[in-house]
Amino acid sequence: MDMQVTPAPLVSSPALRLTLFGFLMTALFMATLDNQIVSTALPTIVGEFGEMERFGWIGSAYLLATCAVMPLYGKLGDLFGRKYVMITAVTIFTLGSIACGLAISMNTLIAARVLQGLGGGGIMVSIFSINADLFEPRERARYQSYSSLVLMASGAVGPILGGTMSDLFGWRSIFLINIPIGVIVLIGLFMFLPYRRPIRQPKIDYAGALLLAGAVTTVVLLGDGAELFGSLFSLGSLAVLSTGVLLAAAWVFVERKAPEPIVPLTLFRNPTFSLMLVISLASGAIGIGMVNYFALFLQTTTGLTPSIAGLLFVMLTGGIVCGSLTAGRLISRTGRYKPFSITSAGLMALALLIFTQIQPGTPIYIICAVMALHGIGIGFGQQVPVVGVQNIVSRADVGAATGAVTLSRMAGASIAISIYGATIAAGLAHGKVVIPGVPDIETLTPLVLSTLPEATRHLVAEDYTVAFQPLFLTAMGFALMALIAAISLKSVRLPQKPAG
Repeated sequence: MDMQVTPAPLVSSPALRLTLFGFLMTALFMATLDNQIVSTALPTIVGEFGEMERFGWIGSAYLLATCAVMPLYGKLGDLFGRKYVMITAVTIFTLGSIACGLAISMNTLIAARVLQGLGGGGIMVSIFSINADLFEPRERARYQSYSSLVLMASGAVGPILGGTMSDLFGWRSIFLINIPIGVIVLIGLFMFLPYRRPIRQPKIDYAGALLLAGAVTTVVLLGDGAELFGSLFSLGSLAVLSTGVLLAAAWVFVERKAPEPIVPLTLFRNPTFSLMLVISLASGAIGIGMVNYFALFLQTTTGLTPSIAGLLFVMLTGGIVCGSLTAGRLISRTGRYKPFSITSAGLMALALLIFTQIQPGTPIYIICAVMALHGIGIGFGQQVPVVGVQNIVSRADVGAATGAVTLSRMAGASIAISIYGATIAAGLAHGKVVIPGVPDIETLTPLVLSTLPEATRHLVAEDYTVAFQPLFLTAMGFALMALIAAISLKSVRLPQKPAG
């Protein structure tokens, strides 16, 4: 059985642990909210700076920097202790927010978003690593489920808050609001988070960090390959892919010889670690990658306005919250996570299969029920990869393992977004028919769609329904991949809280 002796938690006082957890969740909300809040402010930003062709990089630059530094932050926490690594990440993020709020052009804003991402990636990895120090394994599962509440809250509140703040105070306010939040978090961490000094001598694997960051960067660039190079199969995309393969091979070579590798290759000797990376990748592909496409699907095939379609997302986010809280408590009680991973993948696959059967005219209550089912599926398995890998690795490698899992989730989202985009574009091109009053269906906005005659809207809905079927089947493929990996996991029980 995969079980090991667990050191005493970093903080013995339950009240202090909850206080620290509150500060950590505030930091997580700040980092995740920022990427959501900017979406509704983009039209305003583009209106001031112009350069419409670059607006996508306001989001991509943040994602790129976040993914690139996640494994490095995890390893730095293992080597130097998590307190000051976390404080550094929050400081960088706050400085990046100031730079965003003071941006004078699209280029300076994109550069500032990179700086923000360099801090945001560290915040996300460090929080999950600090949780491993604060809570014993079973209790950790319950608190990690609360983390998913914060993620869902930022996803639900972000777009609304971004639009409201942009209207009332200007788009710069959505970045500058992070300054007081960041200062509060920094004060809380300085005052209440103890410093646990690692036993081993720090030796930073600079070459491994750079090579891994480069390889991850190519993955994110491939995610935007269609936009950057015109096609996923263009010379530019193939050059990026080749570069990524070479960097990955060089990284493996360097890690074999490094005294303190960024991600120890010995972790891959345990099949549970590799399986958890697969599950985490699929979770990102479905849980993060599908969100924007659900919005497009609802607005084009059901004729709902953006605001009403947004309300339907309450069913999805509500399902995620219910699934995550339920699984967190049951994992804490039983000590077993494999059944929840299997259930999660199975429910997601079932929901996505049902989505392929939804047609124009399908009652809204049925769509709501399927979205809730899909959300419960996502929530049931959300914390399993982090809890699972933290249970099998030594205390010295918790940060590195957590960083690898978090990175695989973000990489899965990036890869899937690219695949979904290509799939829907190919579906629309293949099934294109002449629709009266619609010269180009791909440029049809929900507002324009609402002004078209009923017969025309029905033709548009049918076109999109056909185009979305292979997309849902592709997402279901990710879910089945996660299901196979979950079934292959060893059946283990998380260790009990140490006596005494």
